[in-house]
Amino acid sequence: MRNEYLKVYEESIHSPENFWGRAAKEIQWYKPYQKILDASQKPFYRWFTGGELNTCYNAVDYHVLMGRGDQAAIIYDSPVTNQIRKITYKELQENVSRFAGLLSSFGVRKGDRVIIYMPMIPEAVVAMLACARIGAIHSVVFGGFAPNELAIRIDDAKPKLVVSASCGIEGKKVIGYKPLLDKAIEISRHKPERCIIYQREQFQGTLLPGRDFDWEKEMAHASAVDCVPVSSTDPLYILYTSGTTGLPKGVVRDNGGHAVALKWTMKYLYGVEPGDVFWAASDVGWVVGHSYIVYGPLLHRCTTLIYEGKPVGTPDAGAFWRVISDHKVKVLFTAPTAIRAIKKEDPYGEFIKRYDLSHFKYLFLAGERLDPDTYYWASDLLKRPVVDHWWQTETGWAIAGNCMGLDPLPIKAGSPTKPMPGYEVKILDSNGKALPPEQEGIVVIKLPLPPGTLMTLWQDDQKFKTSYLDMFPGFYFTGDGGHIDRDGYIFIMGRVDDVINVAGHRLSTGAMEEVIAKHPDVAECAVVGRKDEFKGQLPLGFVVLKSHVHRNDGEIVKELVQMVRDQIGAVASFKEVVVVARLPKTRSGKILRGTMRKIADGESYTVPSTIDDPLILKEIEEALKQSRLA
Repeated sequence: MRNEYLKVYEESIHSPENFWGRAAKEIQWYKPYQKILDASQKPFYRWFTGGELNTCYNAVDYHVLMGRGDQAAIIYDSPVTNQIRKITYKELQENVSRFAGLLSSFGVRKGDRVIIYMPMIPEAVVAMLACARIGAIHSVVFGGFAPNELAIRIDDAKPKLVVSASCGIEGKKVIGYKPLLDKAIEISRHKPERCIIYQREQFQGTLLPGRDFDWEKEMAHASAVDCVPVSSTDPLYILYTSGTTGLPKGVVRDNGGHAVALKWTMKYLYGVEPGDVFWAASDVGWVVGHSYIVYGPLLHRCTTLIYEGKPVGTPDAGAFWRVISDHKVKVLFTAPTAIRAIKKEDPYGEFIKRYDLSHFKYLFLAGERLDPDTYYWASDLLKRPVVDHWWQTETGWAIAGNCMGLDPLPIKAGSPTKPMPGYEVKILDSNGKALPPEQEGIVVIKLPLPPGTLMTLWQDDQKFKTSYLDMFPGFYFTGDGGHIDRDGYIFIMGRVDDVINVAGHRLSTGAMEEVIAKHPDVAECAVVGRKDEFKGQLPLGFVVLKSHVHRNDGEIVKELVQMVRDQIGAVASFKEVVVVARLPKTRSGKILRGTMRKIADGESYTVPSTIDDPLILKEIEEALKQSRLA
């Protein structure tokens, strides 16, 4: 008997119109689509052309209409403000329809852009859905982004209006958003007509008369408005890729394909049913927040969890398990970085034992490679499937994963399993030639991409083509390197530029990290290539040790060097390891390897706007100096 996944996958590749046409029946359409897959303007494929729908109607109003208005739509859990709030679908509909009315009263119409610059509070979700309700295009910018980065996005999206909050809270630190927004508007060429500010008690922003309006005061007399039908191919949102400098890349997501794909994934990838509590421990400023805090769970009538806190420190390494226990979470989706942070603080999983996790079924991880050591740690202690899956801001949902709602496949540590339905993944060499199993190369996806993936880049079709399509005609270039094994499992070893050239040998830093992560004293690691006048590049390892480790650093370094020599070979020339207190990361958990490489090479660098804590970079510089003195 064939595995159910294989049957579903083959239909999605060989009969995509049948497959996605069936999935589209789960969405409510005002007007039926004329074509499921429109290939009339290759390589710009479009899904469900001619159809009209409204994403907000499908995510909110439809459930109320079906008698589910009393179900919790949102659970807001904020350890940093010590509050928990539940919002039903009926209450969410009332808030969203009135905020949409407020936007309309300020002149926002279908196709207008609205920038949302907010912390992890329910009002951020209300603002996003309100834009979708009236056909406005939202662009969420991660709260706390530096003014220059926000200004770049304002100039590119040219929003009619900005929605923000007075502040955000990072751990115990209050960050004033309003002064950052004021500075961004001051330096931007495009000037938004109005700003709506949600005032929080931790910090009150100063409102500029005539431009700035208080959220709560305006909502007190706002009138509710109905959903506006939009074309399937009309943009739902623009999301700028993190780390953007200069001319930004604004990923454009459509309404129709996006709704169809995300609803499908909730049941078949994540294995959840309507009414289940689903928690994506991310931020609405990132793609995971768009797809799986807001749209996916609400389209599927789940209860979504908005968490304003950290995996450790708010108050301790048991924070995630407490939330799962308190709210009967069925599925948690977070980044490997979050689990590594918990593992560092609580290596033996003592906090896990304190909470009732009986409702908890799956832990999904994405955002960075899930190293086998972290996989085994979580799997052994939780006694639940730990499911790695791989995707990108551009794709909007998983390229590879293990479908818990079908017949789950055996898990292989280090692999996000197999391609998701709709994605035909290939491994090519630099000349575009297909490589056999087990051979490492460049990961690409055969066109057309499935529904829900990027349509283009905002007002830049040419940049979309040059960035993603021109390198290998007929394929989407992921920018990642990896291989597919003989069983069809995908292994992603990191960005193509994370392959280093040591004396003519191309070596994956991801493979070295995988070896180092197996060491029992290592909590986290990163390997970068630093310049070497003899061999071109040499690998340099950075490791964070587990909190309970009190051994001599030099001994651990010797063991790590030997492990890489034993498992990869002397050809790797892996001889230098620096022990650091922490690794520099973006707020979404990605390690800033490019910046670390520049520091190692003594090059000048700019502090990325996405960094979690800029002070870490100085710590890295100091650690490198100390290691070289030693």
